[in-house]
Order: sequence, then structure tokens, then C-alpha cells
Amino acid sequence: MSLLEVKNLIVHFPVKHGLFSRAKQFVKAVEDVSFTLESGETLGLVGESGCGKTTLGRAIVRLIEPAAGSVLFEGDDITRLDGAELRARRRKLQMIFQDPYGSLNPRMTVGEVVGEAIDIHKLADSPAARQLRIQGLLKSVGLDPTHAQRYPHEFSGGQRQRIGIARALAVEPKLIVCDEPVSALDVSVQAQIINLLQDLQAERGIAYLFIAHDLAVVEHISRRVMVMYLGKIVELSDAKSLVDSPKHPYTQALLSAVPVVDPDSKRERIVLPGDVPSPIHPPSGCPFHPRCPVAETRCRMEVPALRELRPGHWAACHLAE
Repeated sequence: MSLLEVKNLIVHFPVKHGLFSRAKQFVKAVEDVSFTLESGETLGLVGESGCGKTTLGRAIVRLIEPAAGSVLFEGDDITRLDGAELRARRRKLQMIFQDPYGSLNPRMTVGEVVGEAIDIHKLADSPAARQLRIQGLLKSVGLDPTHAQRYPHEFSGGQRQRIGIARALAVEPKLIVCDEPVSALDVSVQAQIINLLQDLQAERGIAYLFIAHDLAVVEHISRRVMVMYLGKIVELSDAKSLVDSPKHPYTQALLSAVPVVDPDSKRERIVLPGDVPSPIHPPSGCPFHPRCPVAETRCRMEVPALRELRPGHWAACHLAE
């Protein structure tokens, strides 16, 4: 049994034009998404801004309520849980947020931030045990345990993200949804955070859903990679196959934009015309067809199924082989 199994997940946001008006339109943020995630695995999720990556991650941890579908975590559908049952499940399912500045309460000390989850789930039987646990968590993410009495504004962006990681680790999770955890950091700090996440995974066996828009970062940390466009998964494969032999035209365009270190290596840049269509009025057929350089009449009429082209390599494209 997979640690996480997402089945036909749909998330729509109502669009209202006044305080008392009824929603007549919906932003179709996530449309019929299905995938699995194994224990101890890192699954990357990439795509342009606005494609639904963050919404999907938040829906998995129930920070956003899905309109339909199921999220099976260790066999239990968490979309149907409430109250104490949901709280117990959430202990094993945590999230690291993109903004290391906005995700920490400025009125709480670092010790209070990390210790809050310990208190909620009653994971320490005495104040001394709680303090030792907080100090151990701070040390495990590379921070000085004596800084527990400091406030978030006294730390750099990279240090604040380490605090966010320590907060997620406090309840000993089995899965962490990492929502672009390094995009707001300097390049040198990004590498440190990525290495920290990998070390913690090796030590604790944690699984990650790693959300990012940088394919190079995702390729480095992930075993498998999903590519998302306009609320749908358009390609899913192991990281090496996706980079070496992308099947979907959108994935090919994303890879063409990744900088190449070797000056002798030439990569043809694929420039997509137009902008991402509105998720309120998505195009008929394949959602990518208005920008696709190889689209045919069939692409405008029929929605392509996510099909397995070779073992472990899936793509939602009529023309992919």
C-alpha cells in the first residue's frame, strides 16, 4: 500500500462579484489529479506559476477543502475526517511553506513556534522533556539550541526556513509537503536547505512532495517528477527519464529554459506563444493546445488521457509516443 494515494482530486474556487452575490463562475485550480507517493520517496511537482501546484499541496493536507476526489493517507481518506480524527492524521502529514518570513508568528519565540505542535499533540510529559525536544529539533536542522528564546525577525531567511522545517519535524511526520521551500532564498542557501532535507530524509525515512518551478532543483532532489499545467498532470516519470526523454511538449519547453552549465552544450530554446489560459474558462480538449507547437485538430476536441508510454513514464498527449 502506498503512503499517499490521490484519486481524481478536484479543487474549485468560487468567483463572486459582490458581497451577497452567488458564485456563477469557478476557478478550476485542480482538475482530476491522481498519483501515488511511497514511503521515504521524494516526488517532485513542477509547473508555471498559477498552474495549481500550491493548491494541490494544500488540499492534500486539508488546508483547502477539495470539491471532489479522495486523499488516502496510510489507507484513510483524510477528506472525510474531522475533529480529533483529522488532528491525529495531521500529526503524520506536515507542510513547509514558501515564505520563511510570513509563515512564522513574529510574536512567538522560536521555542514557542517549534513547541506549539508538541503541546497540541501532547508529545512531552513534562516541561523539561519539552525543552529537550525543542533543543534537539533545532540542533537537527543546524540551529543553535540556545537561540530558542529569540524571535523570528532576528534570523536570516535561510535560518527561518530551518525553523519552519524544525516545526514540521516536531510531530515526527511520515510525509512533508514542501511548497517551494527554497524559491525565496539565495542560491547558496538553497543548496544548504536541499542538502538538509535530503539528510533528514535519510535519517528519518520521511517522504516529500516537493513543489517547485525550478526543474533543475526538482531533478536533483526527486526520484520521480510530475509536471502540472492548468490544473492537470501532463507528465509523470522518474527524474532521469523525464530530463533525458521528455514526451509532453510542455515538459520539453520547460526543460529548454533550464540554464546549461557547459558552454559547449547547445540546447534549442522553445518559446511558447501566448499566456497560460484562464482557469475560469479553460480551453476545450487538451489544455495545452492553444500554445502547443505541434497541436492538431484532435487536440482541440479531445481531452488526452494520462497514459503509460513506457514502464513508469506517463504523458497526457495524443501525439506522444
